[in-house]
Amino acid sequence: MTPSALPPAKPPQDRRAGVMLHPSSLPGGGVCGDLGAEARYFVNFLVDCGLSVWQMLPVGPTLSEGSPYQTSSVHAGNPRLIALEPLLARGWLLGLPDYTLEDPYRAQSTALGHAFAGFQAHAAAQERAALDAFSAEHGYWLADYALFRALWEEQGRPWWLWPEPLRDRDPEALAAARARLAAALAYIHFEQFLFFSQWQELRDYANGRGVRLFGDLPIFVAHDSAEVWARPQDFDLNPDGTTRTVAGVPPDYFSATGQRWGNPLYAWQRMEQNGFAFWIERLRTQLRLFDLIRIDHFRGFESFWEIDGSEPLATNGRWVKAPGAALFTRLTEVFGTLPLVAEDLGVITPEVTALRKQFGLPGMKVLQFAFTGEPDNPYVPFRHERDAVVYTGTHDNDTTVGWFESQSDGAKGYIYEFLGHSQEAMPWPLIRAALASRCDLAILPMQDLLALGSEHRMNVPGVAGYNWSWRFTWPMVPPETPARIRRQLEIYQRLAPG
Repeated sequence: MTPSALPPAKPPQDRRAGVMLHPSSLPGGGVCGDLGAEARYFVNFLVDCGLSVWQMLPVGPTLSEGSPYQTSSVHAGNPRLIALEPLLARGWLLGLPDYTLEDPYRAQSTALGHAFAGFQAHAAAQERAALDAFSAEHGYWLADYALFRALWEEQGRPWWLWPEPLRDRDPEALAAARARLAAALAYIHFEQFLFFSQWQELRDYANGRGVRLFGDLPIFVAHDSAEVWARPQDFDLNPDGTTRTVAGVPPDYFSATGQRWGNPLYAWQRMEQNGFAFWIERLRTQLRLFDLIRIDHFRGFESFWEIDGSEPLATNGRWVKAPGAALFTRLTEVFGTLPLVAEDLGVITPEVTALRKQFGLPGMKVLQFAFTGEPDNPYVPFRHERDAVVYTGTHDNDTTVGWFESQSDGAKGYIYEFLGHSQEAMPWPLIRAALASRCDLAILPMQDLLALGSEHRMNVPGVAGYNWSWRFTWPMVPPETPARIRRQLEIYQRLAPG
């Protein structure tokens, strides 16, 4: 029996692999990928490959720049991800929009409006009751979000520029707005009902096929969002609603000048006094959506980079301590074991690592960071820990093909020497290194699975342009890919159980 014919050992239950792909990057004819048939087809593709985790970016309603990390709510779902075909099947839509005839975003919004009219005219009593039950179950966030969104569409500007009675949530002004905007509020409830219903159907389908959904929770909240407007006491704001301090990071691998994100910082002392109610509600929503959740910028729970609201540059900031231990203690009291992964990239101190380990949260290892030659580099494979997630790269990295092509000849030689492959083209040597890692979970960006170059990159941090718009098509997937991936998962004992 030749070594290549030896049957692989049965993989341990906790050793898995998955793919990173935001639903907006799925194929399809709409404005972006959605939660419909293509999403289920992608789950089937993962199963064919032997992969058992689907990681994605935050799924909230994006602001004008399209970043999933800047959303108008930390609870609401992105209506652009709603699939229209199921609404057609229910008789709420008479036809699908022709995205070539008008602005695709407007076309989808118009179609959802027609679906709401169809629902009002034709929905069965059971369907109406389901919408009412959804509104009641999600009332802890939905009422504020719907009113914020309706007011934003009416006012056409950020909430801190609204008339003072609306800006400051005067009860009489809000009551008048609810009456005036009743039709818009009903539509927004319906829209969110569609998103969460379709999401639950997708999650049930994925879980039924042995695939776990892996979400992403940004630490900070967009200034122009429902939660900052509805709960200003939880944020470091001036009396007029403008930001007193904002979030960002100092210079690091991703940006030589640092990043000024502009999100308002938390009023942590007041949050702690009210038992971290904001965070309990926020995590409750995420657990409705995902089996596993990455917390973006975990180091901000130990210390965060504070920038004055009037300061234009991220370089002029300072580190400030955060009550991370108290927060995660409270979340553990409410939810028990936390299915969280800590994004611990960037400036990581022993205190940040201690906080992560105190609550048993896995960290992250990114292989594109591994080949600096520094003796204490934590990303080199022989320093990996089981309780971590290994990536070839993340949404903020170049694709592995693009990353490798950007290296000097000397660096390329060192990388190949380290990986033990002198002939095979990237990204497969790095993919194998990820799968061979001791980390219990390995995640491969879809672009790496397809061996795509820099033009398929999802995001370039700190650079405006065509970020977040990448989509793949099924013809990009070589027919041998599922068998090739499955064989690698067998070798490295990551094949999905069952």
